[in-house]
Amino acid sequence: MSEHTDVVVVGGGYAGVMAADRLVQRDGLRVTVVNPRPDFVPRLRLHQFVAGTHDAVVDYREILADGVRLVVDTVAAIDAAGRSVTLGSGRVLGYDYLVYAAGSGIARPSVPGAAEFAYPVATLEAAQQLRAVLRGTSAQASVTVVGGGPTGIETAAELAEQGRRVTLVCGGVLGPYLHPRARRTTVERLVRLGVTVLDGPGTRVTAVTRDAVALLDGREVVGAVTVWTVGFGVPDLAVRSGLRTDATGRLLTDETLTSVDDQRIVAAGDSAAPSDLPFRMSAYAAGCLGAHAADTVLHRIAGERPEAVDLSLPAMCISLGRRAAVFQLAHKDDTAMRLYVGGRAGARLKELSCALSVKHLANEARRPGTHRWLGGDGRRRVSDTSAVVDRAL
Repeated sequence: MSEHTDVVVVGGGYAGVMAADRLVQRDGLRVTVVNPRPDFVPRLRLHQFVAGTHDAVVDYREILADGVRLVVDTVAAIDAAGRSVTLGSGRVLGYDYLVYAAGSGIARPSVPGAAEFAYPVATLEAAQQLRAVLRGTSAQASVTVVGGGPTGIETAAELAEQGRRVTLVCGGVLGPYLHPRARRTTVERLVRLGVTVLDGPGTRVTAVTRDAVALLDGREVVGAVTVWTVGFGVPDLAVRSGLRTDATGRLLTDETLTSVDDQRIVAAGDSAAPSDLPFRMSAYAAGCLGAHAADTVLHRIAGERPEAVDLSLPAMCISLGRRAAVFQLAHKDDTAMRLYVGGRAGARLKELSCALSVKHLANEARRPGTHRWLGGDGRRRVSDTSAVVDRAL
């Protein structure tokens, strides 16, 4: 191995930044983050960006540790055998270890007309397009938000609080993760904001046109703008690079977050599938997984056995405009508790969570190796992690 150890981090989101910052605690590492944008995008804020209540951009200088190099480019391919990545510009970067933190977005919808006439929110570019469309539309024009998950709920509430006439088409249960008590509070708040909530099995969207969506039960919802928050997708980079993935395209890893194909590649965030049991998507999970991925790399460089990931997600936070939210507490097996915090207190906790998601990165940049997180109880993970860890060495 050369005098320096080169680590390339694919993706500059919560997971990639946390991994890069944590890695620099070891001398002799050259850490490069490859990201398609020159600024960090806190995706928790994209629904606010659409409504004009937040810029949803952070300067990387605030959250990347000194010594971490940022390359603004895309990754076209990973050559695991040759330990290199080819960038969209044609440039080739060699690596000794690679952190795969490619992130996620909304998969191309299969519903007829959705790709042509509906607007997603999952990326900054998509949010910019939707924001421009809304600004070019009368404030009295109705908006249809499709999707009853956190992004759909938050987008519907944010737009309604701005005075928009909003219909939220859930396609099933609204907020399926939430405890029924928290779900009732969420619906009540949405209704107070003027949102028309359509839920239940008959509300699955079957077609989208320029000014309406058709539902499974035969109803048609007319709206000037349709917002699409349904579905999940990850970049196909791992698949194209010949690495094994789950059915969605997330990189398959063992419990140390090491690729099942190559111990020089570790994964973190939404694009990782440890033991084919990916963690629930969240900024908190992404940051913690990024830190663990970095620890796995550092253990391998030191000739030590990496540890199995141990993480619990303590809550799900859903904003309901700027003055209310639901802060749903969770058990260690990632199921919702009866206990939740709503109203203005919930909004304060939600805002604190959003702020901390960036502050944790800034803190790790200043003091690499200090980020800590809550451990799980093992019930969500594989039963015998030691066997999985042994195969990775």
